[in-house]
Amino acid sequence: METSKRGQWGSSFGFLMASIGSAIGLGNLWGFPYKMGKTGGFAFLVIYLILVALVGIVLMLGEFALGRKTGKGAGGAYTALAKKYSFIGYMAVISPFLILAFYAVLGGMVLRYCLGFLVQLFGVDGFAGQGSGFFSWLLYSEQSMLLFLLLFLVCTMVIVMGGIKGGIEKFSKAVMPALGVILVVIIVFVALQPGAIEGYKFMFQPDFSLFADGASFFEVLKTASGQMFFSLSVAMGINITFGSYLSKEKKLQRNAVMVPLFDTLFALLAGMMILPACAAFGVDYAQGPGLLFASMQKVFLDGMGGTAGNLMGFLFYFLVFIAAITSSIALLEVLTAAVVDRQLDKGKEPKRKKTALVFAVLIFAIGIPVALDALGRGGAAIQAPYELLGLTPDSPGYAMWNDCWLDFYDMITEGILMPLGALLMSLLLGWVFPNLVKDECEVSGHRFKGAAYFKFCFRFVIPVVMLLVLATQIQSFFL
Repeated sequence: METSKRGQWGSSFGFLMASIGSAIGLGNLWGFPYKMGKTGGFAFLVIYLILVALVGIVLMLGEFALGRKTGKGAGGAYTALAKKYSFIGYMAVISPFLILAFYAVLGGMVLRYCLGFLVQLFGVDGFAGQGSGFFSWLLYSEQSMLLFLLLFLVCTMVIVMGGIKGGIEKFSKAVMPALGVILVVIIVFVALQPGAIEGYKFMFQPDFSLFADGASFFEVLKTASGQMFFSLSVAMGINITFGSYLSKEKKLQRNAVMVPLFDTLFALLAGMMILPACAAFGVDYAQGPGLLFASMQKVFLDGMGGTAGNLMGFLFYFLVFIAAITSSIALLEVLTAAVVDRQLDKGKEPKRKKTALVFAVLIFAIGIPVALDALGRGGAAIQAPYELLGLTPDSPGYAMWNDCWLDFYDMITEGILMPLGALLMSLLLGWVFPNLVKDECEVSGHRFKGAAYFKFCFRFVIPVVMLLVLATQIQSFFL
């Protein structure tokens, strides 16, 4: 397979920015703060950090190594090992397909909020006369939800069409430093607000009361593991695909540590931006997904108010938009690379632009239910799964089909396919191909430090943790 046709990173910095960008997304700015708020703050943080050290870093290194070893994206990497493992590759392609269907809806909503605060700076009402009630209004505005879903997907598609070096890498190198600057500005501004200290206490003051209750502990474990998968982009094909574009002289182990390190730091900083802001302006931490929209809009629109509130609101949602788009291009690249690899294997010219367009259209189609079910609030243009099936809280299977299409897609991916894929990959790299990661790390001429630790985690730690996570997910969704 010709590298020039397939694509390759232009620099280590470009790869690092793209990989960090794929990890830093709505999982950090949307998921991490509200999940932390719902599951006890510090207790969630402790379990999350342990999972990152024992599972996240190890899985990321394994995926980078698998991608570079085979020179293929997620769709073909497992087939390259042996045809009988190709089903794992299919799982790794289905996950980003379904994730992007709801991710693009959320990204479109972020874009709408960003534009809303932007026009407010010029004295124009950017929230349709709804004020802080705009979130509920937007969910039932079919035209707005579909329009901004489309706009977000178009932005994603255009960048992916540009290729690895000219599209994804170029964009990531330009926006990631800007994202860091905006984040620091908002954190400093929030820290100066009266009452913000309570948010920091919630995040960092030790509280292990949840660990006394076994049921609560496993609920936090499930939530933290799902956040780790979503935030670090592991088990969804991204790291395999990005690793396949790496040249052999690049040091895999360093990148596998740096990406989770920066991602976790960013997640903590996001929490330090959102939770203290909620504390300062009297907004509940445990608002669920609405924390990013209704709650934060209230902080900027009603709490801060005036030009300062509109400016901070614009900067905040622009930051979230950048984070969302860097992750969405990574998800679409997984799908595009899977088809490009097959085209090259058949001796055909790769049709990157056409492939990205086709996937964007398909994702728009399956994203429509997510955009039009008002997040399961009822009475929307499209019924939520539980409404379609006529289920009530007493009905068998209600737990599986409850809530909205977003949660249903999330259940399939984050709840089943991703932990199962991580389990199978760890067994392959731990027992079937035990030297693959070591050999691929050392092909660059760098000694694989901590080889025994990684091997132990692949063989024992990750399988045990993933089985616990799967058991908790099954209990949560199906029992």
